[in-house]
Amino acid sequence: MKRIRSNSVVILLGMLVLCTIPAQAQIVSYLDASGKRVFVNADPPGVVSQTRKSAPIPSGFTKISLRTGQGSSLPAPEISAAALANRVKIEEMIREVSERYRVDPALVRAVIETESHWNSTAISRRGAQGLMQLIPGTAQQLGVSNALDPKENLDGGVRYLRSLLQRYNGDLDRALAAYNAGPGAVDRAGGVPRIRETREYVQKVTDSYYRPGADRLPRSFESQQPIYRAVEADGRVVFTNE
Repeated sequence: MKRIRSNSVVILLGMLVLCTIPAQAQIVSYLDASGKRVFVNADPPGVVSQTRKSAPIPSGFTKISLRTGQGSSLPAPEISAAALANRVKIEEMIREVSERYRVDPALVRAVIETESHWNSTAISRRGAQGLMQLIPGTAQQLGVSNALDPKENLDGGVRYLRSLLQRYNGDLDRALAAYNAGPGAVDRAGGVPRIRETREYVQKVTDSYYRPGADRLPRSFESQQPIYRAVEADGRVVFTNE
């Protein structure tokens, strides 16, 4: 995460909701060259069919399911009792802070999983700290005095995430890119920057957020932008917000 400007903490507006896609449909989600996320019901042009078991998924592409599962977000049963109790406390904090700032708790979990793997004492080589990996300067601007305290870290991190979602009118990819690389990099690029780390970060968080059992809120985001559906000459169905 980069430093932020100190003036933009407002209400959350929406992300894409593909309500018209069948519940069990398997689709492909990828970032195109301009940084726009595209959803299709077949492999993108030039990509070998994934029905071949030996064909790897190219970088930047991933098969996802848009089912909204009711699976538990708690860790695997082999986790220690102490770690499980701590995770339960963190889950309670996530539900509370997500409701306060109107951010889907499943998205908060996806960011935490990607940022720190649920380690509230994690410190990166760049000095980012805690569950949502706040760097000291950002933490200070958010009023977080102890970024290693889960409650403070979550409050600051979710407020920051909400402000980015607002800044980019509910565009989840741009908001996540800004969380990783900073709003300045996103603004200069006019979308997700051509930075490998940032593009991989956006993909990892969205993979986690969209995976089956992620327990997403069905309409946690309300996008101001419509979703357009088009059927191309080869029969591929393409959904996009542009």
